[in-house]
Amino acid sequence: MTNPADIRTIFGSNLKKLSVGYPSITYLAQELGINRTQFNRYLSGESFPRPDILDRMCKFFDVDARVLLEPLEEIKKIDPSPPDFMGDFIVSGALDLPEATFPSGFYRFSRRSFLYPEKFALGLVMVFRSGRHTYLRGYEAPHAMRIQSLPTHSELREYRGVVLQQEEGIAIIASRRGAMTSSFNYLGRIASFNNNFWVGYITRTVPENSIGLRATRLVYEYLPQTPSAVLQAARLKGLCEASDLEPFHRHLLRTEFAFE
Repeated sequence: MTNPADIRTIFGSNLKKLSVGYPSITYLAQELGINRTQFNRYLSGESFPRPDILDRMCKFFDVDARVLLEPLEEIKKIDPSPPDFMGDFIVSGALDLPEATFPSGFYRFSRRSFLYPEKFALGLVMVFRSGRHTYLRGYEAPHAMRIQSLPTHSELREYRGVVLQQEEGIAIIASRRGAMTSSFNYLGRIASFNNNFWVGYITRTVPENSIGLRATRLVYEYLPQTPSAVLQAARLKGLCEASDLEPFHRHLLRTEFAFE
């Protein structure tokens, strides 16, 4: 039987691997609602979490409780690939998207708010590769959930997406947990000083008579991949006025014109 010291060591090693790609330990501790000092104790193998905290961490990192007992690389995951029926259609576009086309890393995005069209939404997403697929992950800002009278814990705020290559750009299909609502994003790269901007549109899956917008312009900006740049973008997440947008974001969104 594995003893407590072994469990702490295995879990600490797995947690270090799972934490790679996030801006900082402080960021992860805040998202998980865990004291940073305690999080560092998990990383160093000094302790392991209570069942409720372990459950929270497993949901956040998309693993199961075997993360306590088995090395991460030995934990089998369910193959996320769709059936072969779609192999020559959507699936083929999801494979082997070149880094040069849409790099892995953190992006800041801006768009008009769906629910409050007079305001604009700022967000932060992480794009990453796993095998031959390219995925996206992000979190709604807590106050965006509050204004809809929704819970604000990270599990419900999280959304994920798959990135597909298109003839003249990329498409992203994303949804929250349970896939009860989804969005479709189309983006094309544009000329800019650092070649780090994509512009397109986003649509949400709601009926025509729903309150608010169903489609609007969308801007993605590939950030400098440094903790300070990512954390600054994370702090600015949420709703803002057009005048608060970065000038180039405001220019690309054409805030004075309706989307058609």
